Amino acid sequence: MSRVAIVTGGTRGIGAAISRALQASGARVAATYAGNDEAAAKFTAESGIPAYKWDVGDFNACAAGVARVEKEVGPVDILVNNAGITRDGFLHKMTPEQWSSVIRTNLDSLFNMTRQVIEGMRARSFGRVVVISSINGQKGQLGQANYSASKAGDIGFVKALALEGAAKNVTANAICPGYIGTEMVAAIDETILKTRILPQIPAGRLGLPEEVARCVVFLASDEAGFVTGSTISVNGGQHMA
Repeated sequence: MSRVAIVTGGTRGIGAAISRALQASGARVAATYAGNDEAAAKFTAESGIPAYKWDVGDFNACAAGVARVEKEVGPVDILVNNAGITRDGFLHKMTPEQWSSVIRTNLDSLFNMTRQVIEGMRARSFGRVVVISSINGQKGQLGQANYSASKAGDIGFVKALALEGAAKNVTANAICPGYIGTEMVAAIDETILKTRILPQIPAGRLGLPEEVARCVVFLASDEAGFVTGSTISVNGGQHMA
């Protein structure tokens, strides 16, 4: 029987690439999204992957959403915590809302989502939890104290969860993308991209969402059972210090 996967933020950008790649690997995929109904409908029409709308920052919404997925698709074997937002600003100008909204979506969601599936994974002696962190969680980034903190927290979360789940064949790993060609990166000023960001990337280009997705497929596979608590960098050789 094919594995069941949930990909949060799974209808656009890196998340959409992950959803499609897991589907191509044989998994039955459910993709979640927060607000863009048009993009979600287009994604489902093109891929056949069902999209479910809920706020991953809300514990009760996650409980109800996962229960619906498990009823309609099946018990969740693979969870990809991909949903993330930015609300950039220098810390001395950052508002409480900018801070809390990013922490809520990028970090609180890991507990909110993983808590819904972890007991079932342990009971079935199989589970794969993959968290999409960021290079900025490894090295920090100007104007992103909130985002960098949330993404660094992602890494700590998987290291602890890996220790708890290892004996039950439940793995937890993080992937830290560098600059990937998505809508989020497209919003960066072109001059900054060309003069400040691309020169830092030895590969000389932005990454592709599909390159991140292929790492997820491996970590989600049955064959990756001895890989846990790890952080995989997908950044074209960019220095992390």
